[in-house]
Amino acid sequence: MPRYYFDLKDGNGIVVDEEGMDLRDLEAAQNEAALSLAGMARDAVATAHRAEQMEIGVRDDNGAVMLVRFSFEISRKKTS
Repeated sequence: MPRYYFDLKDGNGIVVDEEGMDLRDLEAAQNEAALSLAGMARDAVATAHRAEQMEIGVRDDNGAVMLVRFSFEISRKKTS
């Protein structure tokens, strides 16, 4: 079973996954990254004031295999 690593990059920097997870295939790694990112995005939306971008770089023992990215921006209409 292949091992995948999930490195997080957001406005606070990069967190490198040193442990990884054994998953059946690349599709399972994609699902894991997307679900993790969705949870982090939900938390970020609740506290964000303007814009946020975060991403998870997925790699295996041979190197990078995928990038999953989430970004959003809040634009308010100016009121007088």
